[in-house]
Amino acid sequence: MTTDDSTGRLTAPGDRDAPDSTAFAAAPHAVVVGGGLAGVTAALRLADSGARVTLLEGRPRLGGLAFSFERGELTVDNGQHVYLRCCTAYRWFLDRIDAAHLAPLQDRLDVPVLDVAHPRGPRLGRLRRTGLPVPLHLAASLATYPHLSPAERAGVARAALALKKLDPADPALDGIDFATWLGRHGQTPRTIEALWDLVGVATLNATAPHASMGLAAMVFKTGLLSDPGAADIGWAHVPLGELHDTRARKALDSLGVRTELRTKAERISRTADGRWAVQVPGETLDADAVVLAVPQREAHGLLPEGALADPDRLLDIGTAPILNVHVVYDRKVLRQPFFTALGSPVQWVFDRTESSGLKGGGQYLAVSQSAAQDEIDEPVAVLRERYLPELERLLPAARGAGVRDFFVTRERTATFAPTPGVGRLRPGARTAAPGLALAGAWTATGWPATMEGAVRSGFSAADAALSALGRPHEHPLQEAV
Repeated sequence: MTTDDSTGRLTAPGDRDAPDSTAFAAAPHAVVVGGGLAGVTAALRLADSGARVTLLEGRPRLGGLAFSFERGELTVDNGQHVYLRCCTAYRWFLDRIDAAHLAPLQDRLDVPVLDVAHPRGPRLGRLRRTGLPVPLHLAASLATYPHLSPAERAGVARAALALKKLDPADPALDGIDFATWLGRHGQTPRTIEALWDLVGVATLNATAPHASMGLAAMVFKTGLLSDPGAADIGWAHVPLGELHDTRARKALDSLGVRTELRTKAERISRTADGRWAVQVPGETLDADAVVLAVPQREAHGLLPEGALADPDRLLDIGTAPILNVHVVYDRKVLRQPFFTALGSPVQWVFDRTESSGLKGGGQYLAVSQSAAQDEIDEPVAVLRERYLPELERLLPAARGAGVRDFFVTRERTATFAPTPGVGRLRPGARTAAPGLALAGAWTATGWPATMEGAVRSGFSAADAALSALGRPHEHPLQEAV
């Protein structure tokens, strides 16, 4: 069984080139269910270690929720995705698919922060680092940050020192919310808005009262307090589909991975000889190992009995939405590649003109709105009335500019909800069923729902499957994941 590249449907053997050596044919067979970043990573690692791999994906493309689509002349990302220099697993992924040059990192962290609600008029501040060691690398930026008072800046420094002493893996931290911890350490509502939530909402997809302190500690300790360059920001300068679909598929093909698109697993069960059977429409695949790399509710529906002690815990892992507002102007209105805002419903704004292929001298901006529970189902007309005036308030050059296009993309279940207590619900990669592993950003990676967490989960699932197969393997990163 192979894949017809034009349809992704199962076709007859021999329709596609693949390794046909005796050694390859005798290698153990692993089936990966789900073609997001977690599943693709697991498939790459399994194939790198000598397994024969079949990757099943129900959509007509790879990439999961980090993908692109066509809208007229534009190639549009469904949402703005960024990563940090500390995201070593996602950086491995980019290197593995030969795409690191297409998603470069800043030389040094530099985030423009615009406050349009200040009583004395709009103020622009910047969060940026120097080359000094931690925590001095942010000292100059914090000392001149105009959105906080001198007393608030001093309070941030004290809280950061307290945060640096925490162990994010401490179960006690998972049981409290980030806002409670910040309040106990003297952080004012303004400090939370202008600094902690500015970063936290974008990385956790939740405001401080709704975020596990354990996950918040992990984000801030790793990103801001581990290494001077840890928080330098990177993002794709090409459509996400070029990375997570086209280049990922090329890497998989080079290893002989059979990628079956538009193909959903219907049932996973043990066979009489202790192997696995994965049922897809019109076909049953026999496997020595299976990686289940789908969202938690879908995983719950496919798990065989006894694989987890309490599978219903997966249903208790909530989800959180992300809304993206897309505006195409008839002229350039933003000079920076991105900025973030205070005193406005607008959160982060990115210039996507070049990557989208826009022509005609205009500019395409993507407004990324995390923790968007209150707006995710608002009609496009309502969002247009809300966001176009806000962009004009933030960007004087947008006043009087023509709007060539305005549209919205919605991911209602973009991430798992990082609520207090979620840590005890997230399962590890290994299950009680030998040869069956779980992957996905919602599993116990220690990270929030990020591209980094997804790739790390793929590492862990591949490790679990390879151990069950008795295949020698080495972890691709030096650190423990």
